[in-house]
Amino acid sequence: MAPGITPQPKRLALNTNYLDFNSPDGGGTFAQQYLPELYEQEVERFGNRTLSGFLRMVGAEMPMTSDQVIWSEQNRLHIAYKDAEVSNEGGKGDEWLATVTIAASEENKGAIRVGQTLVITDSETGLITRKGLVKDVTGSSLDVLTVELYQGDWAGLKKVDLFVYGSEFAKGSTGMNGTIQPRFTQFSNRPIILKDNFEINGSDTAQIGWVEVATEDGTSGYMWYLKSESETRLRFDDYLEMSMVEGVKASNSMAFNYGVQTGADVKVKGTEGLFAAIEERGNIYSGFAGAPAAGNGALADFDAILKQLDTQGAIEENMLFLSRSTALDFDDMIAAMAGGGYASAAAASYGLFDNEAEMALNFGFSGFRRGSYDFYKTDWKYLNDATTRGMSKSIDGVMVPAGTTTVYDQMLGANIRRPFLHVRYRASETEDRRYKSWITGSVGGAYTSDLDAMRVNFLSERCLVTQAANNFVLFKGA
Repeated sequence: MAPGITPQPKRLALNTNYLDFNSPDGGGTFAQQYLPELYEQEVERFGNRTLSGFLRMVGAEMPMTSDQVIWSEQNRLHIAYKDAEVSNEGGKGDEWLATVTIAASEENKGAIRVGQTLVITDSETGLITRKGLVKDVTGSSLDVLTVELYQGDWAGLKKVDLFVYGSEFAKGSTGMNGTIQPRFTQFSNRPIILKDNFEINGSDTAQIGWVEVATEDGTSGYMWYLKSESETRLRFDDYLEMSMVEGVKASNSMAFNYGVQTGADVKVKGTEGLFAAIEERGNIYSGFAGAPAAGNGALADFDAILKQLDTQGAIEENMLFLSRSTALDFDDMIAAMAGGGYASAAAASYGLFDNEAEMALNFGFSGFRRGSYDFYKTDWKYLNDATTRGMSKSIDGVMVPAGTTTVYDQMLGANIRRPFLHVRYRASETEDRRYKSWITGSVGGAYTSDLDAMRVNFLSERCLVTQAANNFVLFKGA
């Protein structure tokens, strides 16, 4: 049929007002005269893609004015030594004396004094126990003790662990010689500067293309070219948290002069993130509920962790952020506890959430109690995401204490309570570098240069403070 040439006043598809695309020279089909069906809404095929939120759950953010943060942590109160060497043991009448040589460092040298009483156990099994009195202390770089046993002999005690439990003096004796000065351990961290940007030229800003979106930060609606800016911002938000988790201090000599106006090399020193802090000062558990070589079931593995917590600060409430596989191991463990008459998840205390189970569940936590500890468990998306730690099997989860510590804040001039895990960012009365965002160029309302583009800049300077890392547990793959 010949193509129609009669125009119509209305948009009607009639046989007299269309071109026959099936004609030899039409090059198409009849349906091509219509616009294609366009889905305006963006398909969220990866769900919520953001990973941040972990530090908001467990920590806080506070300003600082220096380029270094230093904090002090208490050492243990009681005096103990491991792997001391016993020599010259033997009896002299009823005096069962021996020489005990302990590798005392310069910091704790002289901590054991004449007149103190000791509990002595063999290092290998810890089953042979004796009580002794320190009769003499000598030595220069090492403390050499002359110890007399109250009962028994030195059989089976060649390498020993010992601790002070008191003292005993004769009637009419003088006071104890020497004194113990309390010491503390000092730690520090440095903030790093994070940057990112999004740029679009002026011509593209005039090319309107609307897409209906629902972004991870809670906003929704139609967006134009600034959708790319939105994703850049979300990505930068994730980097802020990921840097605090993954950061390491530089042990190599590193210099970086990119973007430095003077062109001179500037040393970068890195920052200590959460994983590095726990690796250095915390507790590591490998192969949770894994093969027999690594563990013998979730409950037995978990009880081993509890025993380690007892030797540390014994913080009552703890939060578990786990990979999917480890979270399922915990679910199986809790189910076994409930079936075996133990406290179940439903009976757990939710003290961290004002004892409201509904509040805990709204945050994605489920709770259970074991021994004298309360635990709140949730999946950590960062460990499951295919573009982050989901690519690696080396980290299975982390346990973070929910306690706080009292410190003196120099900016506030008062004692305040802070979480064991918190972020410090650079700020002063005139500059706040917690989260900076500004626009440069000559497009989008900015008139800062002759660049025919709009550039959205992001910057932050921050570091993580991991206090009392001995109460944290890092679950690692076997």
